[in-house]
Amino acid sequence: MSSGYWFATCAVLIPGLALASWIDYAQRRVPNWLNAALVAMGFVAQGVYFGAAGIGDGFLGLCVGLGVLIIPWAMHGMGAGDVKLMAAIGVWFGPWMTFVSFMIGAVIGGVIAAIMIVSARRVSLALGHMSLILAKTRSRETMFSDFASAKSLGESPQLLPYGVPLSIGAIVLLSGQVLGWWMM
Repeated sequence: MSSGYWFATCAVLIPGLALASWIDYAQRRVPNWLNAALVAMGFVAQGVYFGAAGIGDGFLGLCVGLGVLIIPWAMHGMGAGDVKLMAAIGVWFGPWMTFVSFMIGAVIGGVIAAIMIVSARRVSLALGHMSLILAKTRSRETMFSDFASAKSLGESPQLLPYGVPLSIGAIVLLSGQVLGWWMM
């Protein structure tokens, strides 16, 4: 992909992801208008720089973005805004970079969650929640129910707004692309 595309991506996606992270941290939601704007601008940029092939690549990226988080959402493990944010990232990144971005974000999210749990001295509570989540996955009746859902485990400042690590992962990967550390 051309360097002009990646600079345009930086100009739109970095401020968009920063705003999504801020709103998600403050309100525990990523607004639809922001996700929709990022999706629309991503398709326009893909079309301008790469034509129909870019639009197709953006669509595949959107599908991967939805695909990696749709099951956790369906299990009530996260909000739909996080899923839509990952789909929006996918429009800009295409399928492979979307998957890599998700993986980076998941690792970052795990590290942040572990730090939050240890620093708040809530290890036993977190282990209890993990056992509930594992129990949830063992039964068809509970797998997609509210049992052990993110909301049922309690609204707390200790819950990680997942849009934050997803955004960090995307920005890390985008920075690597622009600086030549990662080439797609």
